[in-house]
Amino acid sequence: MRKNEVPQDESNLSKSNVKELCYAVDENGNYTTELSSGWEPKAIALSNSMDDINERIELAKQQIKEGKSSPIVYYMERSRMDLGILSSYVGIWQWRVKRHFKPSVFRNLSDRILQKYAAAFEISVAELKNFKTD
Repeated sequence: MRKNEVPQDESNLSKSNVKELCYAVDENGNYTTELSSGWEPKAIALSNSMDDINERIELAKQQIKEGKSSPIVYYMERSRMDLGILSSYVGIWQWRVKRHFKPSVFRNLSDRILQKYAAAFEISVAELKNFKTD
């Protein structure tokens, strides 16, 4: 695309004064960079993605209220992690992390293991243990 055709649509990026670097062709036909404040299709995709994440966070809260999941699931979703990423952050096998999703197993975790989770989520062990569903 030409330098003067770089999209400048309103988006979440433009609201935060963050610009995205794009490549474009200048008037001499050379590739150059240009800042873009947003592109509508990308903004729609980002919005849909954030909606999905927020739904998973709310589902995790509900499962904790019902006693079906531990707070680890909520903080994992809130931190935009999946099982594999969380497993690598805490240095625990995936099957063990998944087991820690069970409230009965979570209640018996040592402070050493809880500290690993707390560090990965950038919270305190107390916040992890005393999760409150609003």
